Amino acid sequence: MRTKEFRRPIGLAKGRPLEHVARQTVAGLLGDRPRRPDLLIEYLHLIQDAQGCLPVAMLAALASELRLSQAEVFEVATFYHHFDVVREGEPKPAPLTIRVCDSASCALAGAEALLAALQQPGCLQGPVRIQRVPCVGRCAEAPVAVVHQYPLAPATVESVIAAVGGDLRDCPVPAQAVTLDRALAGGAYQMLGRLLARPATSDLLEGLYADLESAGLRGLGGAGFPAGRKWRIVAQQAGERLLAVNADEGEPGTFKDRHYLEREPHRFLEGMLIAAWAVGCSACYVYLRDEYAGVRQLLEQEIAALQAAGDRITGHGQWKLPEIHLRRGAGAYICGEESGMLESLEGRRGMPRLRPPYIAQVGLFGRPTLAHNVETLYWVPEILARGADWFASHGRRGRKGLRSFSVSGRVCDPGVKLAPAGISLRELVDEYCGGMAPGEQLYGYVPGGASGGILPASLADEPLDFDTLQQHGCFVGSAAVIVLGQQDRARDVAANLMSFFRHESCGQCTPCRSGTAKAVDLMAAPQWDQPLMEELSAVMVDASICGLGQAAPNPMLSVLRFFRPEVTRPGAP
Repeated sequence: MRTKEFRRPIGLAKGRPLEHVARQTVAGLLGDRPRRPDLLIEYLHLIQDAQGCLPVAMLAALASELRLSQAEVFEVATFYHHFDVVREGEPKPAPLTIRVCDSASCALAGAEALLAALQQPGCLQGPVRIQRVPCVGRCAEAPVAVVHQYPLAPATVESVIAAVGGDLRDCPVPAQAVTLDRALAGGAYQMLGRLLARPATSDLLEGLYADLESAGLRGLGGAGFPAGRKWRIVAQQAGERLLAVNADEGEPGTFKDRHYLEREPHRFLEGMLIAAWAVGCSACYVYLRDEYAGVRQLLEQEIAALQAAGDRITGHGQWKLPEIHLRRGAGAYICGEESGMLESLEGRRGMPRLRPPYIAQVGLFGRPTLAHNVETLYWVPEILARGADWFASHGRRGRKGLRSFSVSGRVCDPGVKLAPAGISLRELVDEYCGGMAPGEQLYGYVPGGASGGILPASLADEPLDFDTLQQHGCFVGSAAVIVLGQQDRARDVAANLMSFFRHESCGQCTPCRSGTAKAVDLMAAPQWDQPLMEELSAVMVDASICGLGQAAPNPMLSVLRFFRPEVTRPGAP
């Protein structure tokens, strides 16, 4: 009888053999932290921060610590852009990385020229790695470069050279932030205290949901789902419920969440705690994009202060502050999609889930989950304190509420502009942005970030709000407005945005993975093939799993619809 031979001895674990030094190093970095799979990405950051990269030997050691397969750890580490996996025999990356944003707003402000200058031999001294990266959330100050974690905005060759030669490597805590003691002195958490002082009856909670609905508060991350209705749906689910905050705004042109977090973190945190109380959530998870290093330090500091305050915030009632977990993203735009965010929070690749079930029913860790972006929660305390009619009274052209527009591009005064819902682009530029920049004439605009499409100046009087731009094949989304002047071309902006989508596609579904790549190639041709582009767009819209692939064709279709002369480059046959 022949003895069957195995490829490895029985009892020997799969994967590369564990190295003693790597195991000791990883165990030392983890210390007494819990060994849970959902903390995988946090621990990958620990190793990357300490080592400057992720050696495969340490990935194997981490897999052993977390009782995961090496394949699981490797696939997560290679999915996210901010992790540098170093295989055996490969050199480590340079000790200092300079990231230059090449997304739409920065491209308009000269990012390509900045990149070219920095890449000139002799421009930068010492071992330095220069990377082009997608949007880093500082579009109003374009072009932007990040030296290690320190943002230079606007960046110049001279400022980058000075940062490389100096000590500007880590992003400081925002100096303008209102800390807990100042926030309490200014009346923060009073609304939460008033709610906690009353019995949490069904009538009280239903009235609270109804107030949010009457105010017209909708999901301000882009989807626009009515907040009160969402709270009611999640509250009706059985079992333990969780709250997940999407602070991973990665859409080119969007930076309003960073703006509010850097200034009034406790107004957002109070809104989050009110939502957790009203829906019955036992824990809150804040998923923050990795580019916001200074905000991360601020939130770590203020969340710790908030939890230490305890009864000062909640009084001495039965309700205790839920656990607040701050989780760090790793450079993946797709994790801004709510189910992709939940996958990342669970320690996996941020690949969106198929629906149904919806996350309100089966969300984070399989529990019903309330998901919101930062700005939506930011408005909750104010609406409840001032009343639904106060918020709803703002608006133009029959729209309700206030909108925070992230404005960048060819205007005198870009930035976050708090304006009435339903305002037009022309009014927004003239009344809030100081008009067009000197020498510029309005040519077109992106009304809602990378996926919102592109509109011409002839439609600059359309109301900017949810459900008002669909007739033009566009939408307001997260209210990220990029203003274009006569020197710009919608064709080039659309190509830049499609390149972003190709880079950020998670690769899970073929219509998005292959469709964005094919679209980039088609848009590079001198003469655009309109029938083929429209056919490709229809497939992407109909068959992509999530909103990235479904909305990616919008800028391309906008050019075909509104900017026909640009479809053929000058001199093309």
